[in-house]
Amino acid sequence: MSEVEVKTPEWVRDAVFYQIFPDRFARSDAVPKPTRLQKWGATPTEFGYQGGDLLGVLEKLDYICDLGVNALYFTPIFQSASNHRYHTHDYEKVDPMLGGDAALRKLVDEAHRRGLRVVLDGVFNHASRGFLPFNDILESGNDSAYLDWFTVFGFPLNAYDPDKPPAYKAWWGLPALPKFNTGHTPVREFLWGVARRWIDFGIDGWRLDVPNEIDDDDFWREFRRRVRAANPDAYIVGEIWTEAQRWLQGDMFDGVMNYLFTRACISFFIDGSLDVAELDKSSLRGTPNTDAAGFAREVERLLTLYHPDICAVQLNLLSSHDMARFLTLAQGDRSAMLLATMFQMTYPGAPSIYYGDEIGMLGRHDPDNRRAFPWERPESWDHDLRRQTKRLVNLRKKLVALRRGDFKMLHADAGLIVFSRRHENEVVVVALNGSTSSKRLEIDAPPGCQEGEVLEGAWSRDVIRVEGGKLRGFDLDPRSGLVFVDGVVKT
Repeated sequence: MSEVEVKTPEWVRDAVFYQIFPDRFARSDAVPKPTRLQKWGATPTEFGYQGGDLLGVLEKLDYICDLGVNALYFTPIFQSASNHRYHTHDYEKVDPMLGGDAALRKLVDEAHRRGLRVVLDGVFNHASRGFLPFNDILESGNDSAYLDWFTVFGFPLNAYDPDKPPAYKAWWGLPALPKFNTGHTPVREFLWGVARRWIDFGIDGWRLDVPNEIDDDDFWREFRRRVRAANPDAYIVGEIWTEAQRWLQGDMFDGVMNYLFTRACISFFIDGSLDVAELDKSSLRGTPNTDAAGFAREVERLLTLYHPDICAVQLNLLSSHDMARFLTLAQGDRSAMLLATMFQMTYPGAPSIYYGDEIGMLGRHDPDNRRAFPWERPESWDHDLRRQTKRLVNLRKKLVALRRGDFKMLHADAGLIVFSRRHENEVVVVALNGSTSSKRLEIDAPPGCQEGEVLEGAWSRDVIRVEGGKLRGFDLDPRSGLVFVDGVVKT
C-alpha cells in the first residue's frame, strides 16, 4: 500500500467533548414515554429505563454551553430494546423513546447554531435479536433470505435458551448480540449506507464501537471513504483500549478513545487511594501505581505512537460508560480528580468529559456508572469542581498553545511534574504537585522564554520569572496545580 496522507479534522483540535448517555442525562415532558419507567435518579439496573431523551438534552444546552464544551458525543441513539441501545433494532431510525428522528433534527440544528458538533455512536460489529434480518432467521430458519448476514452454525439457534450456547457467532458469546458477517457484500453495503445516511443528516462524526472486532482493514478504509465523501471534516474515532497503530495510519480512523491516557492518569494522580476492585472490572485492569518520572515517560511515549496530526485529535478521557467513574476509582479524592482534569485540559488531544463528572457524580462499574443526572438536587453537586472544570475548559479555549502547541516535559520527580506548551510566541507552563508535601522548584526555562520574562498565574496572583535561564519563584501546595502564561489571561 502506498503511503497515505494523514489528514484529520481541524475542528477536533479545538474541541472539548461532553459524553452523554441519553437515557440518564435529561428527560423532557415533550417526548411521549411508556408508563413503566424507573423513577429518575433510581439506582441504575441492567435493563431498567429512566426515560432520558434528546429533547431533554436540547433543553439543557444552556447548561452544556455554559460549561464551555463545544462537541457532544452520544452513546447509541438508534431504536433498541435496551437502555444503553447497543442492541440495535433499526439503524435507520432514532429510538422513539428518545424522541425519534424529529428530536435529533431539532437537537443537531440547535447544537450547530450554538457552535456544538455532534458525534454519534456506531455499533457496526453486531446487531440484536430484534434486528429485522436476524429476526427473519429466527422466524424462517434455514429458509431466511438473510441467512448470510450472520454466521449460523445450525438450528435451533438457542437465541433465548440460557442453558445452551447460541448456534451463531455472537459478541463475546452473548445471545442478544449476533455478530454481523461483514464479509458478505450486502452487509457491508448496508453498514456503509447507515454511516453515510446519518452524515448526510448532519452529524459531525462517528465513534465506533469495538471496531477492532471487524478484522478487515478494507472494510474500514471504505467506511472512511464513504463518510469523508459526504463530509470531509467528519471525525472518525474508534473504541480501542490498546495501542492502535494499525487503524491510525491515515486511511481508517482519525483517533481512538485514548484509554492509554486514562490509564496513565489513574496510575499517577490517584495516589494510594485507587479502588483496584472496581478498576479490575474494566479493560484497564492491572494498572500499576507510578511515580512522576514513570508518568512523564508514559505521556511522552503516547505522543510518539502516531503521526502528530493524529495525536492532536485523540479523544482523551478520564471516565466513560464502560468503566467506573474516575472520582469513584479515587474513592472520592477530589484532588485526584482536579489534578487529572487539569492535565487533561492542558495535554495534546481532545478532552472528553463524561456527563456529571464535572459536578462530582460517582458510579461504580456499569450499570452504576450510568446514573441519572441529578437536576432536581443541585445541593448534591460539587459546585467548586464544576467551577474549576469550567475555568480549565475556558482556558483551553483561550490559549492556542493548549490546543495546538508543542509539548515539552520540563521536570518529573518527587511527585511533581512541570511541562510547557508553546505555539509561536505563546508559552504556557503547567505545574502539578501530586505529592503530599509543598514544593518549591527552580527548573530550566522552556524554549521561547526570554531572560527577565514574567509568567503569571492564569487564575492566581502567583508569578514565575526567568532568571539565569531558570524558572524561579513559585510554591505548590500539596496535591495542587498551577498554570502560568506569558501574559495576563484571567479566567
